[in-house]
Amino acid sequence: MQEEIKIPRRRVIEGLGISVAALMTTPSFGNNISASGNDVEDPVKKYPAPPFVEQSQPWPGLSSKMNPRPDHGEKSYKGSGRLTGRKALITGGDSGMGRAAAIAYAREGADVAINYFPSEEPDAQEVISLIKKEGRKAIAIPGDLREETFCQRMVEQAATQLGGLDIIISNAARQQTKASILDITTEEFDATMKTNIYAPFWIIKAALPYLKPGAVIIGTASEQAYDPSPDLYDYAQTKAATMNYVKSLAKQLGQKGIRVNGVAPGPIWTPLQVSGGATMEKLKQFGSDTALKRPGQPAELASIYVQLAANDASFTTGNIYGAGGGKGQP
Repeated sequence: MQEEIKIPRRRVIEGLGISVAALMTTPSFGNNISASGNDVEDPVKKYPAPPFVEQSQPWPGLSSKMNPRPDHGEKSYKGSGRLTGRKALITGGDSGMGRAAAIAYAREGADVAINYFPSEEPDAQEVISLIKKEGRKAIAIPGDLREETFCQRMVEQAATQLGGLDIIISNAARQQTKASILDITTEEFDATMKTNIYAPFWIIKAALPYLKPGAVIIGTASEQAYDPSPDLYDYAQTKAATMNYVKSLAKQLGQKGIRVNGVAPGPIWTPLQVSGGATMEKLKQFGSDTALKRPGQPAELASIYVQLAANDASFTTGNIYGAGGGKGQP
């Protein structure tokens, strides 16, 4: 028979005292996070808030000339191989959410082709350099998305030089503020429609033959799809159309194993705002109407684009993901 082990009462109490002391001196979960370099951040104070200085640029504008300069995750985004081996085409990849997605995708292991308007070459070359720095293929395809033949050539070039395609992000957009519908010319209306609606139509049609089960299509919608501003008559309706083509196409392509989703940002600090997308008064107070009292930065949406493209989001299709700073949409 095993001998009974007896522990004196005094030793038990001493042991409890040591245990309690150890608990009191051991870092909490929060402190462990701080020790590992992942400090909890105050979202209100994380980025610049209005008032912003007056500034304007010719359309479509450059991030590199904005004050303050937007954060696309150039220094902050850390990848973990979630998109290793994937091949992405991103329109508007020189700035804004497109640039943030391109940087994040490269750091997650994807090869990336970016499209941009020719005058945006300086910003685009910064992105190309960042992608190459991660050891990934980087393809620059400047051109005007308002031309169907260019959209077709762009898709073919991206697929050829990347060795395939399995992620399409239609992100490029045209936004020009006009106080009245009477101020919008037919030519301006046509330019907005072709950039924001026709281009994704042409690009997706051209890309579908390359897309296999597991591929994803992501459209950039906007809070304007849900709560349109009076001075963005044409832009707002294109974003409502984007939301709807995402939901329609998801149903159409689901059986093919191709997922389709959208991202709907709230007010985000991008060249859209300084190149005619906002009045000067609105620009100076941009983002002040959010719960965080500031605009968002493109870097704050990068992880959404990554998640929607990742394999572990395999049941997510036909959905719109928002980042609105507390404005409640979508």
